[in-house]
Parts: sequence; structure tokens; C-alpha cells
Amino acid sequence: MSVQTTLLSFVNRWECDENDHLNVQFYFSRFEEADRQFRLLSGLSETLVGARRVRHVRFHAELRTGDLITVHSSIAFDGPHMLTVIHELRDGASGELAATALDGYEPSANSAKTLRQRFKAFQTSMIDEAAPRGIPAGPANARATIANLEAKGAQIAYRGTVLPRDVGVDGRADDRFALACCTDGVAHVWQRTPMTHAYLTENGLGRVAVEMKLTWATPLKSGDTMIVLSGFTGVSAKTFAMRHHLFESRTSRLVATLDVIALTMDLERRLAVELPPEAHQAINKMLID
Repeated sequence: MSVQTTLLSFVNRWECDENDHLNVQFYFSRFEEADRQFRLLSGLSETLVGARRVRHVRFHAELRTGDLITVHSSIAFDGPHMLTVIHELRDGASGELAATALDGYEPSANSAKTLRQRFKAFQTSMIDEAAPRGIPAGPANARATIANLEAKGAQIAYRGTVLPRDVGVDGRADDRFALACCTDGVAHVWQRTPMTHAYLTENGLGRVAVEMKLTWATPLKSGDTMIVLSGFTGVSAKTFAMRHHLFESRTSRLVATLDVIALTMDLERRLAVELPPEAHQAINKMLID
């Protein structure tokens, strides 16, 4: 009974992006629904373990229009958090692992033994594929301010409003909304580098995320207006890191932080390619961390 089937779904054409694969916001929406179902099946609740601190997602394989989706969920006490919920999203036809999510909780240390017993029927061991690689496991800094970020070189990449359709069953904007804001804005972040829209189009390349960590600081509700400030936090031969900060714009209140590891993909061969030297140099000069 350890691993629970928490989602049976399907990739719709309208959920795929310019790279002709499932957009990251819809991976997060699948994990969100799987989490709701897992809570129902297991009895996991914020009353027992506190609020979720992070959702850490790694992308392992592409999903295309028409692909089947299944998610299986379980609890690992040997993960990077005191209590870690693992969601494994697979191609429902081939069984190939397409993405993993780690939901991190930090309940009281005194409750560890009780929680292990309570959730004994839902426990599995941590899987290596889901372990954080390029992004630390812990929550992002919740003290970031607009002024400090702009002083370091972060720039606004998106402005928007929370609409009723963006709010989940708990009355708050959900993960998919946060990801949608960042994915709509991210092309403008890439545009600050030599890897502009024109460069990518000319070379047959796409923008791809391989790892993400979402940290909520405070909730957003319907009618709130918000901005996203983004900046680069690291660069290597094939990948670079960026951080998106979502603020409620009327009060300048930090709402959420999304850390991202990104790369360029050859759209013909569907393989990662090295960053051009000029892009590596440009990003290295714009780091906000």
C-alpha cells in the first residue's frame, strides 16, 4: 500500500508550448491535483505537518500531445526534508519517468516518531531521480525586497492580476498560476542575454527548464496585482540558473520565489547544447547572487 496512484491524466494540445511539449505550468498543475488526492487518501494535513515549504521539481523526459500521464505518490522520511512527499509523474503508456516532485515539510522534531507510525502504510524510500541537483533543497530566502533586488540587477519580467480562474480550492492562487506568470515572463529574461528570440529561432533552439523549486512566502488571492522580478544566479557550460521573485505590487509583499535551472535544446535532435561563450560571459556579469 506504500505508493498511491494519485492522478490519471492526458496531455492536451493546448497545454503544449513553442517547443511542442507539455509546458512546465501544467506539470505543476498535475502535481497539485495529485497532492490533493494524496492528502485525501493518506490523511496528510497542515494540522499534522505544517504548511508545505517547497515543491522541488525535476524534469526527466518530454511529454507531447496525446501522451498519457500517471502520478504515484508516497512519503519518504529519508528525503531532504523531515517529511518529504514524493510524486512520480510517468508516461502512462510506456512507464517512462517524465518528472518528479518533492514536497518538503518540516514538522516538529518531537513528532517524527509519531508521524512515521501514522503514515507507515504510505512510506517508501527516497528515489535518486527526484533528489535535488542544481538547486538547494531548502526554502528560498523570504526576506528579498524589490529595492534590494533591483539594486543587484534584477528586472521586472511580468505584471499581472490574479483572476478568479487562478484561485484554487483553498481561496489562494495556485502553483500553476505562479508558474504561468514566470513562464510568460521568462522569454524577456532570456532576451537580456545573447540568446535572444532571433538567435534561438535562427539556430533551431528552444528554452527548456530541467529543475525548479517553488517556495511560497505569503498567499495571493483573487484581485491581487503582482509583478515578477527576475535575475540570474549561476551559469555553467550547458545550463544557467535564474530566480523569479513574485511580489504583490500594491504592498511590495514577497509572495513566492521560483528557482530555475535552464538550458537550450536543439529542437531537431531534442538534445541539450552548450551555451555560446558570449552568453556564458554575459550571464556571469549579471548575477544577482
